[in-house]
Amino acid sequence: MFEFLFRYPIPVFTKGRLVLLSAWPVWLLIVLIVAAIVGLGLLLLARLPKAAPEMRSWRAGVVWVLRSLLVALVLFLLWEPAMTVAELKSQQNIIAVLVDDSRSMSQPDGGSGSSTTRIAAALSALDGGLLTGLQRRFQTRLYRLDTKLTRAQKTSEIQSAAPATHLNEGLRQIVTETADLPVGAIVLLSDGAENTGGIDADTVAALRNRHLPVHTIGFGRPHPAHDLEIDDIGLATQALSNSRMKATVSLHQYGYAAGKARLSVRDGDKLLTSTEITLPADGVIDTHTLFFSAGEASVKTIRFTLDPLPNEENTANNAVARLVAVNGDKRRILYVEGEPRWEYKFIRRAAEDDKSLQIVSMLRTTENKIYRQGISDPSELAAGFPSKAEDIFKYDAIILGSVEAGYFTPAQQELIREFVDKRGGGLLFLGGRFSLAEGGWSASGASDLLPTFLPNTKDTFHRDPATASLTPAGVESAITRLIDDPQQNAERWKKLPYLMDYQDPGRPKPGATVLAEMHPGSSTLPLLITQNYGRGRTALMATSGSWRWQMGSPLGDTSHDLFWQQLLRWIAADSPGRITATMPTERLMDEGGVHLTATVRDKEYTPAPGAHVQAHITGPGDISALVEMTPVPGALGDFTADWTAERPGVYGAEITDGDSRNLLSFEREDGVAENFHAGQNRDLLEKLSAQTGGRYWQLSEVNRLPSEISYSEAGISVRDTKELWDMPIIFLVLLALIAAEWLLRRKWGVL
Repeated sequence: MFEFLFRYPIPVFTKGRLVLLSAWPVWLLIVLIVAAIVGLGLLLLARLPKAAPEMRSWRAGVVWVLRSLLVALVLFLLWEPAMTVAELKSQQNIIAVLVDDSRSMSQPDGGSGSSTTRIAAALSALDGGLLTGLQRRFQTRLYRLDTKLTRAQKTSEIQSAAPATHLNEGLRQIVTETADLPVGAIVLLSDGAENTGGIDADTVAALRNRHLPVHTIGFGRPHPAHDLEIDDIGLATQALSNSRMKATVSLHQYGYAAGKARLSVRDGDKLLTSTEITLPADGVIDTHTLFFSAGEASVKTIRFTLDPLPNEENTANNAVARLVAVNGDKRRILYVEGEPRWEYKFIRRAAEDDKSLQIVSMLRTTENKIYRQGISDPSELAAGFPSKAEDIFKYDAIILGSVEAGYFTPAQQELIREFVDKRGGGLLFLGGRFSLAEGGWSASGASDLLPTFLPNTKDTFHRDPATASLTPAGVESAITRLIDDPQQNAERWKKLPYLMDYQDPGRPKPGATVLAEMHPGSSTLPLLITQNYGRGRTALMATSGSWRWQMGSPLGDTSHDLFWQQLLRWIAADSPGRITATMPTERLMDEGGVHLTATVRDKEYTPAPGAHVQAHITGPGDISALVEMTPVPGALGDFTADWTAERPGVYGAEITDGDSRNLLSFEREDGVAENFHAGQNRDLLEKLSAQTGGRYWQLSEVNRLPSEISYSEAGISVRDTKELWDMPIIFLVLLALIAAEWLLRRKWGVL
């Protein structure tokens, strides 16, 4: 219908430029149109006194507008309007036809009830006239596109069995390989599945620089009718042995709104935890939090699964695996206590039951004497609190008990600040008779480390009872999780025995998080506050009476020990070593490219740009490689290396500078990516076409593609001029303007 009315296809008007072929100047056209409109208005005004009463109103204005449009259109046609548009020369340009050959294209095009797969629909469109129509006017090259781009001689070579789709790499490859060829356009037949993160800006820029339009033809429904899918898993990649891990599972569904499903977490055949969940509305992403034990030290593949539901179309997306490196090394915590007290004894006892924690303590028994426990050798802490960075940086965390700021020299206070900020250690302040505001910490060099603004008074320590409760943030925190169920956990905290000794910690700083509160009488004060500081983290526990949770609870109740083990792990577990190694992802799906980055520091945790850094990589079978890591220009202490994991399986990488090391684990898993987000990604296909000057085509429209694809500035093209004066729409508009005036005048009785 559009071409019948306008004579030419839509691209002539969207990609062309309007010109006037007449030799007369454009300014003359504008002057004549304005003069005609003004003249008609003056003529109409002059006749109004003599005109019939029916025309002495707004009706005269309607007649004036219709006549003005008619005259303006006739004058415009006299200037010979036309469209100039770039058009590919016949048989001198190449059209690249890319067919998605990945496994997702083998799914039913219209759902589980349809027998036609997406790839069958694509090949049917090609063999049903699309390919022949293109070949009549252009040279045509057929490609298979999956993890790479491969030339195909005929459509029967396309089997849709590849494990992944790399649209971005395929488009970049064809731009590179055809740099010296006259490619006029690209036709991409795909469901839009892209397993490498989408089409990046560099690829789009390369296509646009060559004026190379990408016409996309989409296959598959936007989403299945019945499906349950895990979207993502939020889980730490490293953990201490037997620590409590927190996982956030994001999922969505179609066709099972308000239904029930079971979510399970397994380590191999061992069930770690499971819960029954209520499913959200169709297409809505829902998030659930689960807690489980990391278990003994090893590299574990933790698998999250949703039990299949009746009539589910794709059950392969019900499971996601994550790799976790569970470390068996002990975290050493330096505990400085200013006076003998029950809190000191019970914290040490809780830590002794945790094999991943080692508390090295110095207890001030008199003004000039300290009692050391947990030391590695007789010289450790023999001179008191460390005064050198290399000595204090050996620890992963510090606890400051009931000890005043003046116990430490200004240099030692600065060392404590650098321990958190520079080394990335954890620091825990405890309430007590000589701590916090009572100990003058607000005026110390380490005051920035406190997560609160301390009160401007020293009457902050009270030997009165107070009960505890969790804040909303505490309900979700792994530190304060005594029971897995959030609501039951909140109720458990309210039933803990009272604290007899508490301290006013002041007002939380911006960015700090209050996890627990205490209630002395009718008032409410923060009890447990945390914050991030520099490379490390700090916390404040504003009591010296949490030991009563142990003494006042029934025999066998582990709430006190569990809380302190989780808090001590939080301050110590993430303290980095001298080498910090990272990679963009620990899970390689259908590809083996590995990019390693390491930050190396010396014993005082300053960047070590002169270090000799190597990565020893081991993998399945007999894979073993020693990779030299090279310095990153402009980034002191940063090193990088690239490597390729050729086989599927679990790999380990030990990054070392000779004195220190860091371990990474990663896994290459093939044949998984295509199981997820199996609906047509129409948004990606439409965006790609719009950004490159192409068009998104539905299957019912592709018969017009061979004729419309020729309007392109790529390849070998010429500018063609399309005259507009004889378009049927022009005559229809002229007729409509004349008829409209005549019909209105007849209706008003002023013919």
